[in-house]
Amino acid sequence: MTIIRALFCRCRDGDGDGDHRCRNSLPCLLDPAQRSTMYLKVALVMLHLIFIGVLFLFYGNQTTIHPWYVGMYLLLFVATIAQYFFTAGSSPGYVLDTMRTINETNALARTSLVSKQPATSKNGNIVITVDHREAGRNLLGSNELSWTKLVMDLYPPGAPCRAWTCPYCNVLQPPRAKHCHDCDKCVLQFDHHCVWLGTCIGQGNHCRFWWYICEETTLCLWTCILYITYLQANILKSWWVDVIMIVLLAILLILLIFLLLLLFFHSYLIMTNQTTFELVRRRRIAYLRGIPGRVYPFSKGICKNLYNFCFSRSTLYGMERLPTAQELEEKSRPYTCLNILSCRCC
Repeated sequence: MTIIRALFCRCRDGDGDGDHRCRNSLPCLLDPAQRSTMYLKVALVMLHLIFIGVLFLFYGNQTTIHPWYVGMYLLLFVATIAQYFFTAGSSPGYVLDTMRTINETNALARTSLVSKQPATSKNGNIVITVDHREAGRNLLGSNELSWTKLVMDLYPPGAPCRAWTCPYCNVLQPPRAKHCHDCDKCVLQFDHHCVWLGTCIGQGNHCRFWWYICEETTLCLWTCILYITYLQANILKSWWVDVIMIVLLAILLILLIFLLLLLFFHSYLIMTNQTTFELVRRRRIAYLRGIPGRVYPFSKGICKNLYNFCFSRSTLYGMERLPTAQELEEKSRPYTCLNILSCRCC
């Protein structure tokens, strides 16, 4: 079994870093979860190739198709597939990774201040040298305290620390974070776990996920138009070709409706600064339970929400604090004509 595992995964022996790196980079064929994810990715790519291959097989000999038109269509196809794998391989923003990065940054900043310190005496200069590894090891405890203080500042004063600690990762969760049982990790601004991508959608890759849906919807719509154009020009010429094209077109229309609904749904979440988990499980989330459904506690206006989603989510340190009672009362006020003129919703 070890030999087979080495052949499939090519993991390095030792402290397990190679096994962890292999599992994150390439699906291990001996892991059922990773194997099913790989099969889904292969099936998705094959589905694209079938729809486009049949289209070019029957429509490729048409003289009305211009080369630039075909080139643009193929460019969108390649960009969609590339965006799919780019999103599937991206990190949603794990709480443990963010905590480790902040701790290492704090430890490096503190040890750099005490690396070497010269002192003078009557007999000459005395150089005191501090071991970086030992100093960093001694500062880990204080770094954990700094993470606790950093996260607890995002909650209302007096909130119990134990109430926001993940029982699986044993780490203090920032607001809007949730433990994913499929990934077995806590995710910042957890939206959902996407089965087709094989990863969670969170703060780190939600923008990439939206762009993938947008490209996939455009590709599906364009393919439907090409199928309809072919049927209009070549209907009743060959009945078995017409049957194949009509069946594939019906499947494409169903997929297009699903993609459009998904695109509109996530666009609504972006404009209101919500996540799928917060919208679906609002009554079960402690800090959202008493807030009316028409109030969006984390929204900063449509324009600022769009800006933060597109440009300010490149780092994993954009953890949002819970709004105060005064801010919630301000957000719950009904809109007036003056608020609309002043662009309060923006």
